[in-house]
Amino acid sequence: MTQEALFGLPRDVVFCKKCVISNQRPSSTVEFSSDKDDKKRTIAFADGLCSACAYAQEKECNIDWAEREKKLMALLARFRRNDGRYDVIVPGSGGKDSAYTAHVLKYKFGMNPLTVTWAPHMYTEIGWRNFNNWMHVGGLDNVLYTPNGRLHRHLTGLAFRNLLHPFQPFIIGQRIIGPAMGAKFGVPLVMYGENQAEYGNKVDDNKLPTMDPAFFSAGDALDMKFGGVAMRDIIAGGDYTLGDFMPYIPPARETLEKAGTEVHYLGYYLKWDPQECYYYAVEHTGFQANLERTEGSYSKYSSIDDRIDPFHYYTTLIKFGLGRATYDAAQEIRNGKITREEGVNLVHKFDQEFPKKYFEEFLEYVDISEQDFWATVDRFRSPHLWEQDGNKWRLRHQVS
Repeated sequence: MTQEALFGLPRDVVFCKKCVISNQRPSSTVEFSSDKDDKKRTIAFADGLCSACAYAQEKECNIDWAEREKKLMALLARFRRNDGRYDVIVPGSGGKDSAYTAHVLKYKFGMNPLTVTWAPHMYTEIGWRNFNNWMHVGGLDNVLYTPNGRLHRHLTGLAFRNLLHPFQPFIIGQRIIGPAMGAKFGVPLVMYGENQAEYGNKVDDNKLPTMDPAFFSAGDALDMKFGGVAMRDIIAGGDYTLGDFMPYIPPARETLEKAGTEVHYLGYYLKWDPQECYYYAVEHTGFQANLERTEGSYSKYSSIDDRIDPFHYYTTLIKFGLGRATYDAAQEIRNGKITREEGVNLVHKFDQEFPKKYFEEFLEYVDISEQDFWATVDRFRSPHLWEQDGNKWRLRHQVS
């Protein structure tokens, strides 16, 4: 019996032969419509590899990284200033990736970066320490931008209840902060770390060094949706104004073009390896790993600054059957840090672990009871991924 697949996911679950990711990861599959069946079917990954592993091979075999670094130097030369003003904006939290990006731009390539941070929902102790070390040890300037906390909690609650995606409002702000601050400070060059497409979107998405400008070409801002609810409808409720939403509204594409804004990825120019970024950040910016592993994974140094972060990954487990250990193991397999066999064992051991450490704080933050939390979670379990065994839920498919 064929089980229903929610969210437009492929009904047939296929795992990559090299790493531990499956075709249930959004944007990771190639699909076609059969003449006999108008419903989408998944084509097995080319040569058994997911798109992220295919790009990892591309990085190893077909990219001249020395030539790419020359292109980076030419790009930076176009924007470098000699009057003491900032000449590049680096968005980030002070985690390993943004710490590496900002520090290498300043101390290796001679730029004068301004780091800008879209505040986490709730800092962890280690996250706040690393954020401060970014400036005090790494020797960098920073602007910490914290949106209206009451509105942000409300939007996060909407996103959790309606989409099971508590990070949606944060991600919007995270993408906007770089170009927005560039426009504010008159700095046209914005440099993010890696392109997230590196972890599983189409391979071709990695062939361009710049961010897709379509994100900044929105029409009427009032039509923007948060947790599936239009901004105009939230404002109509009477608790918030358009002014409260200003931090979430992307700069107009025309405004960015007029200012000459360019949003680049450092990972296009320098070969990106998260673990090497970690080693660099430890040495140069005082970055510290956590003393304990992250719930749902085996890692101690990746995405450790926000108390809401573990619930973002837990919701990806529920919706796509892919938890935090899967994402961590997949990228470490691709970068040659662990074997696939080790990755499989780590996924089986940690992927379905519930993040209980900050659970009470999460419930309070999104204003939901524990009973409603679980009712919401269970509502988003796709039947083709989950089956109920008594009072317990079990994944139908696991990597092997």
